[in-house]
Amino acid sequence: QVQLVESGGGLVQPGGSLRLSCAASGTIFSIYTMGWYRQALGKQRELVATITRGGNTNYADSSKGRFTISRDNAKNTVSLQMSSLKPNDTDVYYCNAVARTRVGVPARDYWGQGTQVTVSS
Repeated sequence: QVQLVESGGGLVQPGGSLRLSCAASGTIFSIYTMGWYRQALGKQRELVATITRGGNTNYADSSKGRFTISRDNAKNTVSLQMSSLKPNDTDVYYCNAVARTRVGVPARDYWGQGTQVTVSS
């Protein structure tokens, strides 16, 4: 199994910045795409940003120009630098990794427990 542990959420004022981090551990053969998703109560989880092992990134339109995703393949970590935060960025943010635990086992999605981001004055 792969465990994902997030950190860095909290309360920030509008216009402020926050950095989320996520570390993967456990039985890891290879991690492919890593990313961040957000979810409000009663709503579907939606993309914030993803990054491939090779560094190719994909951002939701609402994230472009304000958020930057990065990863360290050697440390199995992914980070999300968020700036110019707005009240509607408030949500629970989840770390995701598409990973394989050993040869011959299909890659699957793993999720962190979520970290609350609140943007409010």
